[in-house]
Amino acid sequence: MWTESHAFTRRSFLPTLTGSFAGLALADLFQRDGLLAAQPGSLRSLHHPPRAKRIVQLFMAGAASHVDMFDHKPLLTKRDGQPWDPGEKVELFQSTPGACFGSPWAFKPHGQCGKMLSEIVAPLGSVVDDIAFIHNVVGKTGVHSQGTLLQTTGFQLPGFPSAGSWVSYALGSESENLPSFVVLPDHRGLASNGAKNWANAFLPAQHQGTVIRPGSTEPIADLHAPKSSFITAENDRAGLDTLATLNRLHAAQHPGDDRLLARIRSYELAAAMQLSATDALDLSREPQHIRDLYGLAPEGSAVDDTSINAKAEREFFGRKCLVARRLLERGVRFVQIWSGNDNGFPRRNWDSHEDVKRDHEPLALGMATGTAALIADLKQRGMLEDTLILWTTEFGRMPCSQGSKGRDHNPFVFTNWLCGGGIKGGTYGESDEWGFRTQNPAAPTTVYDIHATLLHQLGIDHTRLTVRHNSLDRRLTDVHGHVLTEIIA
Repeated sequence: MWTESHAFTRRSFLPTLTGSFAGLALADLFQRDGLLAAQPGSLRSLHHPPRAKRIVQLFMAGAASHVDMFDHKPLLTKRDGQPWDPGEKVELFQSTPGACFGSPWAFKPHGQCGKMLSEIVAPLGSVVDDIAFIHNVVGKTGVHSQGTLLQTTGFQLPGFPSAGSWVSYALGSESENLPSFVVLPDHRGLASNGAKNWANAFLPAQHQGTVIRPGSTEPIADLHAPKSSFITAENDRAGLDTLATLNRLHAAQHPGDDRLLARIRSYELAAAMQLSATDALDLSREPQHIRDLYGLAPEGSAVDDTSINAKAEREFFGRKCLVARRLLERGVRFVQIWSGNDNGFPRRNWDSHEDVKRDHEPLALGMATGTAALIADLKQRGMLEDTLILWTTEFGRMPCSQGSKGRDHNPFVFTNWLCGGGIKGGTYGESDEWGFRTQNPAAPTTVYDIHATLLHQLGIDHTRLTVRHNSLDRRLTDVHGHVLTEIIA
């Protein structure tokens, strides 16, 4: 029980609640009730009318190959197997440049726009006219951990809030029963950096991402009491009732202590979240044609995953996309969906040094099926117009071969794409004829430009969303970033 001697501050209390639904709910509740001081950077009002209300970030961990999916390079096919000479000395991450490596997959035009897509992402052809492809994104590093942090937080070093945390901090949640920022990791494990990719850093703790694992036996950790012969529904309820009685007695003795009233309400909110979160994850309520649209397997998460295969990738990525849609329509503000975990053996991510065909084909087919379904589903529900989708990866892959079948890292140019939320479809920015560097080195696109555009579509001026930390006014875009006005409808 709280007494007057318990110091009740964000610094001393909120960190003890890290990762729990109850903690996130309580912190959000204090903010709503005015029991915490107003945050120094949180918005009283938007800077301009928003085009989007919510964001989905699709992250391909390990570095997906732009030249094998979205960025068609006929020259690589024409000179496949010939010496590669880009006209400059090239230093690669873990190899020496090999021969020109034409994509193992054929490209075909899709949609009214005629966008050339590889056959492994052909499912996206049905929605390609809504997608804005940016083929001149540049990174700063060829190291996975730093490249991943740069794309998720805007900085290469840990200790900075993720984009989802900034959005949560600025806008809060539209739901009373769910957190504003949810993370759906790869079922095999976390990507490089782990939880740092969705950390709140110096923002209040309630703005960190809450991890949900769809299809697992315990999708949300610690939401329900553990199964045991000692803990039953009856004694669990009795314990909560006893706690409520003690709280009421204490409240009667301290009628002016709003903190305790807020704590009592937090338990009520946690109970509501047990119902709302369980409902959001219950895909049995979805009609079969929707489950089929997302590529879900009849056996669900029991699908054979002993070796990397397209059916399993469709099931796991499609399930996350369908759960994301259910979370978005219930008021979650930012959902981060991951494909691929950290490096191990056998490889289960996009880091295709040894064999790009072996790795990319099942991963891409699973990703494209689930993503196309998410876009089509949001569109038919009228949600795509105010839901912004960002597809990214930490960097691209080289146009030359590593060994005979793999590709090394390429931070010099890669692809991002955006869809929905006031974005118009098309192709913006080009890589060179090899897919090695940008076509126009004077005008590349950076992660700061992507993040500035995301915030702009939410009604936020990225230069004005700041937090004072260590005597500096920190922001998601550091001291950089320009809104990509040409892709805005």
